[in-house]
Amino acid sequence: HRLSVVAFPSISTGIYGYPIEQAAAVAVGSVKSALINFPVIQEVQFCCFSEADLLVYKRVLGDTVA
Repeated sequence: HRLSVVAFPSISTGIYGYPIEQAAAVAVGSVKSALINFPVIQEVQFCCFSEADLLVYKRVLGDTVA
């Protein structure tokens, strides 16, 4: 589809109760792995429900950026 930007929602972390820490780690790890096979993707936007969720994603992203 020649996409260069993808939005990735933090799913199941609200009413379904999936722990945000685990969800963020899985999401960031999966996206990081997938980007190797899709070099055309230039930006990934993680969509968070709350400021608290955003802080978790920022921490996880900070831990994985090399």
